[in-house]
Amino acid sequence: MKKMPFILIIIFLAILSKQGYSGIKKVAQTGIQFLKIDVGARPAAMGGAYLMIDDDATAMFYNSAGISKMRHSFEFLATQTQWIADITYTAFAVAYNAGTMGQFGVSGIVSDYGKIFGTQIASNDLGFIETGNLSATSYVMGLTYARALTDKFSIGGQVKYVYQQLGESITTSNTPKKNAVGGLAYDFGTIFYPGYKSFRFGMTIRNFSQQFKYEKTAFELPLTFSIGIAMDVLDFFDQAGDHSLLLAIDALHPRDYTERLHVGFEYAFHKMFFLRGGYKINYDEEGLSAGVGFQKELFGGNIIIDYSYSDGGVFNAVNRFSFGIAF
Repeated sequence: MKKMPFILIIIFLAILSKQGYSGIKKVAQTGIQFLKIDVGARPAAMGGAYLMIDDDATAMFYNSAGISKMRHSFEFLATQTQWIADITYTAFAVAYNAGTMGQFGVSGIVSDYGKIFGTQIASNDLGFIETGNLSATSYVMGLTYARALTDKFSIGGQVKYVYQQLGESITTSNTPKKNAVGGLAYDFGTIFYPGYKSFRFGMTIRNFSQQFKYEKTAFELPLTFSIGIAMDVLDFFDQAGDHSLLLAIDALHPRDYTERLHVGFEYAFHKMFFLRGGYKINYDEEGLSAGVGFQKELFGGNIIIDYSYSDGGVFNAVNRFSFGIAF
């Protein structure tokens, strides 16, 4: 049993070396891509390596079992992501600890695509005419249930409604068509503590759904199967005291790309100040990330403030801010 953490790490590295950089990348296989974007400053700062975090409301976006060991009775988190091309994503997560009945959560993401100028083909010098601004939007709302079946094994599930509307277009019959799709999707996750210090591992399936279709061609959501491991590496030192250093590694098998690896860490001092960093492997643009966090008991509640910076490659940096309260 003591060799299990090292065996799993070897398996993770083998998955990446075998398929991470070879073969044809399965691009353009899925739609509603915002479901793949990191939600929350803390997860983003850790390079998205968040599958085995089980004490944070934001974990619902990564692993449905992620609220199974929440320390507080109630937790609320709100976050904003300043994405590329002036796109903004605002998200929230609310989790409630019902004790032996399990943990319940509500979460959502809403997009703001900014101004999109509409045009229509015309027989003038420009070849088009302006039709005004397009009103495009997307959102997802989810309900989560998690429960620790034993002190070592937790499960969780989420049902969510996904919607995307890309604005109206003019058909050949000169009538407007609202390009919108919506439907249900499902997540499932597990976390298992084998009994070796704080080491845990588990798996998730996210964005399982039926096909969606705008016009003629049907498409899938970005279905992703992942396995993850995590551990406080300072468990090896008896005098760690008020320090902790969480190391997390996630291996992803997405529907629309070759295998990917997320690696992240979180250093905590007195469970008040946090320094985080991470790296995403086998991405075209995303890579290095970093961030800081602060938590403090105030007015009977625990105040949470987080910030993250992510390298966006040619699209410049992506900044995220999160604020939360727990009691």
